[in-house]
Amino acid sequence: MANKEGEITIELIKKLKELSGVGLTDAKNALVEAKGDFDKALEAMRKKGLTKAEKRGDRETREGLIESYVHDGRFGALVELNCETSFVAKTDEFKTLAHQMAMQVASMSPLYVDEDSIPEEAKAAKMKELEENFKGPENMKEKILEGQLKKAFSDQVLMNQPYILDDSKTVAEYIKEMIAKTGENITVRQFRRLELGVTE
Repeated sequence: MANKEGEITIELIKKLKELSGVGLTDAKNALVEAKGDFDKALEAMRKKGLTKAEKRGDRETREGLIESYVHDGRFGALVELNCETSFVAKTDEFKTLAHQMAMQVASMSPLYVDEDSIPEEAKAAKMKELEENFKGPENMKEKILEGQLKKAFSDQVLMNQPYILDDSKTVAEYIKEMIAKTGENITVRQFRRLELGVTE
């Protein structure tokens, strides 16, 4: 995203300020040092520890890549992994993470990215089934059913699954570690899993 003429425009300064969370002066100085190269300025600010991380989860993720993993020609997955800048999307760390997420989907067959992705009708149908089979104390019914509902979908939700390369943490926890390392918000937007001879 380097500026061809090396011009440091107010638009570039504002964008750097927005992505990094620092003031306009710091953003301008970083661009001056990087001779107008936006990606270099952003990386320099990270190295100096100027990037604010407390609101990463609220930042938009419009960059990223689509990664695939195929196992023995029998089953595989496509995953869209997003981040904030094309700079991070091109790093080896981000590419590795995308590949690991594709492996996770291929191996563990999740149906949903996160709990918010579960259709309401699927939750309602499962809750009805749980209510019909409920045998606990009535005064604890609502709380117990909520726990059972969450547990019923836990294996189907990518973010709640144990991470295949380190089952001491969930996929969500592993991604949070990567967010801390890259300084950018990272999200799995969507995935598709295919298995030879199996149709949805």
